[in-house]
Amino acid sequence: MEPKADSISRLGLGTVQFGLDYGISNPEGQTPPEEAAKILELAWREGIRVIDTAALYGESEKALGTIIRNEWDFRIVTKTESFKKTALTSADGNRLKELFYTSLGKLRQDNLYGLLLHHADDLLVPGGEFLHLAMQELKEKGLVRKIGVSVYSGEQIDRILEKFEIDLVQLPLNILDQRLIKGGHLQRLREKGVEIHARSTFLQGALLMNPEELPSHFDSVRELLRQFQVYCRQIEKKPLAVCLNFVLAQREIDHVILGICRREHLEEILASLKSIVPGQDYGRWAWTEEKILNPAQWRIAAHEPQSRD
Repeated sequence: MEPKADSISRLGLGTVQFGLDYGISNPEGQTPPEEAAKILELAWREGIRVIDTAALYGESEKALGTIIRNEWDFRIVTKTESFKKTALTSADGNRLKELFYTSLGKLRQDNLYGLLLHHADDLLVPGGEFLHLAMQELKEKGLVRKIGVSVYSGEQIDRILEKFEIDLVQLPLNILDQRLIKGGHLQRLREKGVEIHARSTFLQGALLMNPEELPSHFDSVRELLRQFQVYCRQIEKKPLAVCLNFVLAQREIDHVILGICRREHLEEILASLKSIVPGQDYGRWAWTEEKILNPAQWRIAAHEPQSRD
């Protein structure tokens, strides 16, 4: 059976590895330009149209601008740098616009599909409206189609929806992190017409690793991950297929952003779309510890696999 066209079109290409040495399960480091070109070529040919990047992803924007061909009409979403101030002014709004133009130049694009605030809390401090106004101005000029935020929590979603009109949200969702489903946030976003992009499908690869090889930071969840691996063997499915099926099963999700560091990785993901896992009780794998679910809170010793977020 061939992969469902609908499933392929709902995939998005994450490109942090194009600019940084990123991911707990990525021993090979930053993706070389020639490998990134192979990934993009395969993605376009197979029907993937969304690309996710960010100003904070090292050389990712520049690499994309060099590699993307004119005939590849990808819908590119980038994110701003983080402001992380206790209060903002109109000068910060102007700074956001300057940074956007820099990103546009690196990407060699006339306009982008989406612009997100990388640090959602920037919108929630006094003066956050200056950032939203700046994004609105870029949208009104036709330089970006959709504006929004990258979030970590349901609380951020609730507070932002109370104050601002947004078009697009990127959020974490995986078989361990089901908080935004249980809290009703996916449904609320859908009701407001907000496009939803899900990231962290494999929790930076931790869900695909041998639980015994994970750093000590994961001790509290190690037994559950052992049980998950046993379950996958019992139903004769790879963990990658089960994790991807779980996120694609959430119909509120418009696109699933998958970080790819090698062409073979994308081939494996596309092949996994043939492996349907129907009628599963995914709720049994839900976890609640923030220190496990949020990579920004991972505390990993120098000799153990490293991660960034």
